[in-house]
Amino acid sequence: MKKIVTLVSSVTLVAVLSGCSSIVSKSDYAVAISSSPESANFFVTDKYGQEIHSGLTPETITLSSSSGYFSGASYTIKFTKEGYPDKVFTLRSDIDGWYFGNILFGGLIGMLVVDPATGAMYNLPERVNVSLGNPVSYMPENLTIASIDDLTEDQRARLVFIEGN
Repeated sequence: MKKIVTLVSSVTLVAVLSGCSSIVSKSDYAVAISSSPESANFFVTDKYGQEIHSGLTPETITLSSSSGYFSGASYTIKFTKEGYPDKVFTLRSDIDGWYFGNILFGGLIGMLVVDPATGAMYNLPERVNVSLGNPVSYMPENLTIASIDDLTEDQRARLVFIEGN
């Protein structure tokens, strides 16, 4: 009987002193970063503007879902690839559904102390996939601007009028 009481007391103590998300979830998440087309450079900065990771797509990185007590993480991911426009994606953490399990299992200590302190009250998506869009056309490096008066008669004859607004 004493063993059963000790076991029940231990389980109750663990449930009361721990948060539900801390038991079931985690605070660091593997996030797969990919782009279309692949082989784009990406740079991850935190909400303070500090670069915390850079790499080449596709790559899986580990990010924290929290940036402090009761503060979810927010990351800016910039994608660059020669011949394509730069893209910026904002990745934000969300409240983990298991956090609300504290109402039943973790109590106020889990809800107000443990899960917010460990960051387990937040989660991040498993993947980020960004389309870089269509390639951009670049002007030649040695572009020369000339007046119509500088053109020969043959060049003037080949000009095409483009009507504007």
